[in-house]
Amino acid sequence: MSTAAVPRHNRVSPVFLALAAVMAVSGWALWSPDAVPVRTGLLVFLFVLSGWVVSLSLHEYAHARTALHSGDISVGAKGYLTLNPLKYSHALLSIVLPVLFVIAGGIGLPGGAVFIERGRIPGRLRHSLISAAGPLTNVLFAVALTAPFRLDALDGVPLAFRCALAFLALLQVTAAVLNFLPVPGLDGYGVIEPWLSRGARRQLDQVAPFGLLVVFALLWVPEVNRVFFGTVDALLAGLGVSGFETALGLEWFRFWEGEPDGGWFRYEETAPLG
Repeated sequence: MSTAAVPRHNRVSPVFLALAAVMAVSGWALWSPDAVPVRTGLLVFLFVLSGWVVSLSLHEYAHARTALHSGDISVGAKGYLTLNPLKYSHALLSIVLPVLFVIAGGIGLPGGAVFIERGRIPGRLRHSLISAAGPLTNVLFAVALTAPFRLDALDGVPLAFRCALAFLALLQVTAAVLNFLPVPGLDGYGVIEPWLSRGARRQLDQVAPFGLLVVFALLWVPEVNRVFFGTVDALLAGLGVSGFETALGLEWFRFWEGEPDGGWFRYEETAPLG
């Protein structure tokens, strides 16, 4: 099929293709460190950051594609099927804040939103599937990123590339865990919302704008933080990724603070989010 025959609202955005290209080129440079005279930390930063925004786009695309097949044909006209991250809700809330949280805390903030015309969609199960589609994409992305770890296919692979994969996988796992929380404003609540009574939905809708803020405020409580990252670490360990690899990936990602060195690097000092 020619490009001209593809409706404009179904074409993959050049913005998404550019992000995928940055991810591919920086990943290749990490794989072949002698071929590109660029600081390792900067390459890890570019690889992880572009990969994270690519995953945000895929997350929101999954919501939109599921909504389309459930009856909401308006998602195409809104640009949600183009994978353009700038089309998913407010640029500040959808892209800038999640990126800043990755830079500042090494945590995958659930970002982005697609506005679904729920009145077009019959059946509670379809509404639940639309909400679940996004975080399930993060799960699949995490499984794909960690496949080389589970298959012991990283022998001889440069450490920086391995740790960049590990840290990007950590972001996918944190995003999936957070999104599946049954908190108003998050996808987990969207999964159960159609099954609640009308009165319960009305009451919970009032706190939806503050749900994410409450979750992140709780994450700064040391006990909650330990439980959350303990769960994330356990999930990653089940996927074959060690805490050392994710922590070292975070250190390389924060290249402006100085790159890791085997002589001084200690895992205990680099746990995400304090």
